[in-house]
Amino acid sequence: MINLKNIHIGNLIESRWKELGIPMKRTCNFFKLNEEEIEKMFQLSDMNSAYILKWCKLLDYDFFRIYSQHLILYSPVQKNINLKNISLPQFRKSIYTKEIIDFILNEISTGEKSIQQVIENYRIPRTTLHKWINKYNQQNKDKTDS
Repeated sequence: MINLKNIHIGNLIESRWKELGIPMKRTCNFFKLNEEEIEKMFQLSDMNSAYILKWCKLLDYDFFRIYSQHLILYSPVQKNINLKNISLPQFRKSIYTKEIIDFILNEISTGEKSIQQVIENYRIPRTTLHKWINKYNQQNKDKTDS
């Protein structure tokens, strides 16, 4: 599972690159860099967004989503913002991906966090959290019964 609190983008990119088995020569040609420069990119904990975008295209994976999920879990609550004066597009923060739900439920099931801690830390409504617990416990039960 990806550590969403401390993202090391180079390690994640290298992992995906190895999974796909993309030859180094193709990677070097794509980036117009040499092997040593590609290897250095794998060591970076943060990276220029233009390079991340290129990696997304080469590896057919949205690495930016990892950062979005980090924001969903760890950004502070924003109050009293006048949305009329903001020129950038606005996104709903309350959209949770399957990966986020799995991450949160795993924290509860392993005892890393209590239900109350999850509610307080991630600002997830109690009813939403209980729906997830019931839904995914039922799905896991159905899988083991079949």
